[in-house]
Amino acid sequence: MKIKKVGILYHPMVETTVARTRELKDFLLARGIEVWSCSAWETAQASSLLEGTDLILTSGGDGTLLRAAQVALNHRTPITGINMGNLGFLTEFKADEALERLPELLAGKGWIDERAMLEAEIFTPDSNDKPAVSFYALNDIVLARGAIVKLIQVEAAIDGKPVTTYRADGVILSTATGSTSYALAAGGPVLYPYSTDFLLVPIVPHLTNGYSLVIPPSGVVSLKLITNNQAVLSIDGHINIPVASGTKVTIKISHKKTRFLRLREQNYFFNILEEKLRGKK
Repeated sequence: MKIKKVGILYHPMVETTVARTRELKDFLLARGIEVWSCSAWETAQASSLLEGTDLILTSGGDGTLLRAAQVALNHRTPITGINMGNLGFLTEFKADEALERLPELLAGKGWIDERAMLEAEIFTPDSNDKPAVSFYALNDIVLARGAIVKLIQVEAAIDGKPVTTYRADGVILSTATGSTSYALAAGGPVLYPYSTDFLLVPIVPHLTNGYSLVIPPSGVVSLKLITNNQAVLSIDGHINIPVASGTKVTIKISHKKTRFLRLREQNYFFNILEEKLRGKK
């Protein structure tokens, strides 16, 4: 597919990403490519610009790319990330190689790396078993304590069957993509990136089951929050919703996907795993 229209989503609070966005726009316009740009923090505005866009470029780190996944949610527009941050696990290009490699993408080269997403439905205590709202996550969904440093209790069930009640700082539901992020820091395993399994990982559990669970793609996890204090439901780390005791959340693999356009070899994941986890850019 030859690319005719490109959108650029950038981190608005880092000057280098804003400057790189200007460079990218000039580079693309000089080659006859239609271009728009927008802060990755302005999801609604970016979504309104997406019609007819063949590719989204991100200028920032993995957090910027996660926001781009929300923008592209209903359009299947592929994303290519340019790493202006620290880790760049999901990004494709280093900052200094983007302009050199972009012509290959514009000429129709590359392959689609499709990743599973999670879907969460929230049921408030007064919702009468009707979901109040739904969210989608590329990395993870976290139900955790708020600002007060006290454990919460989370009743967990899988496919309607009780598993345990966690007494912990919270629990993480992670995709394979997110398995190298917060879930890994909490002691979870690393999943192959194209897996549609997902993880249930407790955060600092106390006198309760501390092991992680790998959930099959057909599984549905139900969580019920029990706490005297406010807790938070976090979607990919940037959508954060206060939740009260009695709130229920169901999480499953979504039919929606995030699509990356890549040039690197298709076995790249294990080649970069160790260097990225050691903090190399």
